[in-house]
Amino acid sequence: MKFLRLTLKTLRLAMMRIGVGWMFALLTFNFNRITIYELGAIGVVVTSLIGLHHFLSPLQVVFGRLADRYPILGYRRGPYIVLSGLMASLVFLLLPSVAIGLGAGSLSATLSAFVLLTIFGLAIAANGTAINALVAETTSDRERGAVVAFVWTFLILSSIFSAQVAKVIMPVYDPQQMHLLYNLTPFVVMVPILLGLIGLERRISPEAHAKLMSRQRQVEPEHTRNALVVTWMILRRNRQVRGFFVFVLLAIMGVFLQDAILEVFGAEVFEMEQGETAAFQQIWGGGVLLGMLLIGLLSTRLPISKKTIATVGGLGIALGLALIALAGWTLQRSLVDPGLLIMGLGTGTFNVGALSMMMEMTVEGQVGLYMGLWGMAQGLGNGLANVLSGALHTGLIETNLLAPASAYTLIFGLEALMMVLAVGVLRGISVQEFKGVSSVDLQTAMAFDTAA
Repeated sequence: MKFLRLTLKTLRLAMMRIGVGWMFALLTFNFNRITIYELGAIGVVVTSLIGLHHFLSPLQVVFGRLADRYPILGYRRGPYIVLSGLMASLVFLLLPSVAIGLGAGSLSATLSAFVLLTIFGLAIAANGTAINALVAETTSDRERGAVVAFVWTFLILSSIFSAQVAKVIMPVYDPQQMHLLYNLTPFVVMVPILLGLIGLERRISPEAHAKLMSRQRQVEPEHTRNALVVTWMILRRNRQVRGFFVFVLLAIMGVFLQDAILEVFGAEVFEMEQGETAAFQQIWGGGVLLGMLLIGLLSTRLPISKKTIATVGGLGIALGLALIALAGWTLQRSLVDPGLLIMGLGTGTFNVGALSMMMEMTVEGQVGLYMGLWGMAQGLGNGLANVLSGALHTGLIETNLLAPASAYTLIFGLEALMMVLAVGVLRGISVQEFKGVSSVDLQTAMAFDTAA
């Protein structure tokens, strides 16, 4: 009976991430390709707009504190999940029209896209924080690892599902069909959220909330509240923290530089239709799931270090990217799918190792501070990857400086090199050394913050 309750709760928590996977997939495999290739928009503008939400990720701290302090009708998570999910999903109703404007070079469409995707980024930051908090509050320490893995799996599966739906509804670009596809978004987002959320969160009374806030103030002294100053001091003083931050930044760029231009690559180099390039997401996502499953099973039987797992995964990603670059250079379409699968397997393996290391690279009592620091590195890496991929596309291809096949070979080769450099940085990281010096650095940083 206990197992059944845990399974049901895990399923309900995972359902709330279905819409997020759908929305991110539409942006990164459909909106990007159509806007850049079919409609002729400037690549760097489109990819920068798509990556805008990553630069808003530090606001998760603000939204998290807001939800902690201001319950709505006695609920600290549910209302914020519903409102943020609804806000993010409604943005998609307007994106097909905005895409046409971007293709025409309209300034008003560019400004509209900036506003809409800023709203999307703010909503996603609030949504992710609220759902993560709900997972933490409704699961025990022992349950949490399996629940998080299951939620992540649903996220990947929903992105694969969205690619399949897009292939059926819009195998080739059609404005009306694009509107139909994007109009499904509020339903895909809100129905799973409501089904998963109803009855899951316990209502908190005003008296219980007041006690909770009182305890929080006791464990959060005034002099530690300026987290940005503390974080900056730790980065300056601690070589291990600085090295791990650089590793996360480079690795995320090494994984996701291709994210906003991969489907465009299929169209420009191999003249593939939209339905064909939509399959890229399915192959890569399937590889990610398989990689996570295999390394999860293997690590339960063999004493493999998290650093080794991350290293193997990173090199696998680099190998997959190298194969895709070779496909572009030699114009061999048959190499793309194996490259995507290898890259997906590497990504799944890398996720297990790197995420586990992030949780180890923390100091007791300040886990949130360090996880926020690594989250900042992830958001910055994702955002820079989007901007750089678009800049390279615009600078190399749209200016006719290089033929598309040569340009993509260079771009994917650069991405593989970033991942190899990230693995090189990782080799110099020691969790043991980090644990030995970080507590002292944290105390020094907080003392500096107090004096300031």
